Amino acid sequence: MTNYPASPYQTPPAKPTSTLALASLILGILGWTVIPGVGSIAAIVTGHLAKSEIKNSTGALGGEGMATAGLALGYANIVLGLCVLCVVFVLPLMGIGLWSWSSLQGG
Repeated sequence: MTNYPASPYQTPPAKPTSTLALASLILGILGWTVIPGVGSIAAIVTGHLAKSEIKNSTGALGGEGMATAGLALGYANIVLGLCVLCVVFVLPLMGIGLWSWSSLQGG
């Protein structure tokens, strides 16, 4: 059995994760499940704050991927919500869509 010498290089310790990045990810998930709208807006705000915090830490903080995921979840939920609002409310007012006001009034 061969004994190898110990490596002079050690892996660097893991960077601490930004709390705001974790909050953004959690709020983004909650925005799709429990608190739509409010959770999405909070995910967007905390995601941008986390990105700024990570950038200003000059490498001392991690979690940029979590912040990006929270931002993506938040923005996607807002965009989807606006699309649903357009289909349900705005398009029928213009006379186009899945139904018209005359069919809803029985005429």
